[in-house]
Amino acid sequence: MSDERKPRRREQILQALAIMLEEDSGKRITTAALAKQVGVSEAALYRHFPSKARMFESLIDFIEESIFARITRILDEVPETTERCGTLLRLVLGFAEKNPGLARVMGGDVLTGETARLRLRVHQLFERLEVQLKQVLREAELREGRRPTLPASAAANLLIAQAEGRISQYVRSDFKRLPTEYWDDQWQFLSQRLLQEAPQAASA
Repeated sequence: MSDERKPRRREQILQALAIMLEEDSGKRITTAALAKQVGVSEAALYRHFPSKARMFESLIDFIEESIFARITRILDEVPETTERCGTLLRLVLGFAEKNPGLARVMGGDVLTGETARLRLRVHQLFERLEVQLKQVLREAELREGRRPTLPASAAANLLIAQAEGRISQYVRSDFKRLPTEYWDDQWQFLSQRLLQEAPQAASA
């Protein structure tokens, strides 16, 4: 197989896996079924990926690269703290909504029974998002003279819990309960309480 064709076949396998995660929600994906979906033998699958766990890792890699590349742009283009947080959260929710199969990976349910390393990777994904939100909130006082109403760690945890909960609802409902449903109204409610004016330093 040429070097040019090999990446395309890998992409086909990962795309087929994502489709099966969406269409066969709640079912365990076997390599036999995946090979049938792709139209190759199981042996051919293992020429591209040494294990099913490595396929899932590649999906997690794609999720991370897609989300964090866009977050970098958000931080460059959006200066205001509340809008930064809201845009970041909508990015995560919108990505899950547009990619139902990958939402199952983000929600972690499809990783039950798989290697613990995969669940740790998803945990680290959301930990990284939470750290990013915390950093944005901590910068608010320097950038705008405002600070989080809650401690930055608590506020960031509250926001990421909203995203995780909505993705879980999406998966549990077999993708009927969209992550962005009611989100604009809910974000308006949350954002109004997110920051407060920082106290003025006492004059000498």
